[in-house]
Amino acid sequence: MLPEENDYKYLVEDIKNKVRQAQYSAMVKVNGEMIQLYWNIGKELNQQVRYGNSFIDTLAKEIRLDFPKIKVFSARNLRYMKKFAKEVTDQNFLQTVSAKLTWSHNLVLLEKLHDMNERFWYGTKAIENAWSVDVLEFQIAGRLMERQMNPQKVQNFALRLPKPQSELAIETMKDPYIFDFVEMREDMIEREIENELVKHITNFLLEMGSGFAYMGHQKLFKVGDPDLLFYNTILHCYVVIDLKMKRFMPEYAGKMNFYLSVVDDQLKTENDNPSIGLILCRDKNKVVAEYALKDMSKPIGVSEYRVTQEIPEDFKRALPDSEEWDKHIKFPDDRESDI
Repeated sequence: MLPEENDYKYLVEDIKNKVRQAQYSAMVKVNGEMIQLYWNIGKELNQQVRYGNSFIDTLAKEIRLDFPKIKVFSARNLRYMKKFAKEVTDQNFLQTVSAKLTWSHNLVLLEKLHDMNERFWYGTKAIENAWSVDVLEFQIAGRLMERQMNPQKVQNFALRLPKPQSELAIETMKDPYIFDFVEMREDMIEREIENELVKHITNFLLEMGSGFAYMGHQKLFKVGDPDLLFYNTILHCYVVIDLKMKRFMPEYAGKMNFYLSVVDDQLKTENDNPSIGLILCRDKNKVVAEYALKDMSKPIGVSEYRVTQEIPEDFKRALPDSEEWDKHIKFPDDRESDI
């Protein structure tokens, strides 16, 4: 290809990218202005209590006459705007979180959560990871914040990884992991569970978190292989996962240390960070796990996993079943509450 052709293609792509960026910036700006409008309307409604509840129904009808194609100003949504302004009093939250999310996202934060710290955490994560509304609902139902901030996490990341990778790795890790799509039987062996995870790999990645890319089954070793191998684009490293149906045993850490040595030697490049290991087991003794990791040379974490058959019925009902998982990764959302 001639230099002139290279320059031409570069110019075309550069202009296209500028157009896309301008479109996105305009969309974000318009969305932020609309969220601010909804908050302002809600504030006004909170100040006009003398008109009573029926006023909102009348107002919705009046707005519909002038703006028949805009569905967001229904009586139901006007009441949500009133609640939105009443409960979201922090202007910093309004500008940095609410304004960057769709109205449907804001309604989920408003209805599913009652603590502003939790709303800030989940709202920020939704922005960072471009969660659809369904994914946001799922992560709230799955208590993601609680599991990521769980003090029972067992890992040696802070000792074996430099900052900020160690902090990112700790934040990425959960305990326990919740798998809804694994059909458990009494006679299942580890390989069958692994096959279930691979079969539903998209669902597995949703539970693992953002940035994970499945690398398939890597036959790297003459004796034994790790169950699953991933690459995390946020941590910029390989992640080796070993699945155990039993309670955590100290020898599992030594085996994972061996796996990580081979991955670092055979797959890791100079642009990659040190590989991370995650041992998923049915149960663990925190003290035993901490001692097992204490003298390991590689960064390793130990987490428990649960399937929905093992968790409380009320929590299970909040999670989607296996047939609904695909709905949770659709983007963007098209709910009626958005303009």
